[in-house]
Amino acid sequence: MSNEPTDTEPAHDDFTPEPDEVEYPSTLRITSLPAEQAQTAAIERAEQWDEGKSVPHVVNFEDRTRLRRLLTERRMELLEAVMEQPPESIRGLASRLNRDVHDVHDDLHLLAEYDIIHFEADGRAKKPFVPYDTVRIEVEFGLPRGDGSGSTASA
Repeated sequence: MSNEPTDTEPAHDDFTPEPDEVEYPSTLRITSLPAEQAQTAAIERAEQWDEGKSVPHVVNFEDRTRLRRLLTERRMELLEAVMEQPPESIRGLASRLNRDVHDVHDDLHLLAEYDIIHFEADGRAKKPFVPYDTVRIEVEFGLPRGDGSGSTASA
């Protein structure tokens, strides 16, 4: 047995449950927050969930560079196309977007690693879908308010 550290990238099964078998929140938030802020926000969401409130699914990137590498213009176009009109297959989506099927396949699977895109098995075809009504991308700038004053600068 090895004591090597394990890869911390998200793992993803090839297929997720059928869309009607899982209750997804209506919103996916893709954020870029430092680890401490992300952990605090996750605890707050867990408390809200315990109270029976609806909470979004959140994918956080501590490093904005990784977020920018994942959400390229082409991948965001792909995400939007899947949300607007879920395709019958990866090949059909590639054809609709006039893109190479292998590139679309790779982009979809990369987005699936972060639970942004999901797949439904349909015979031999894999139907990509986004189970959220809204995908919100949030990048926060500024210094953390450690003094507790909550004041903000004004012009």
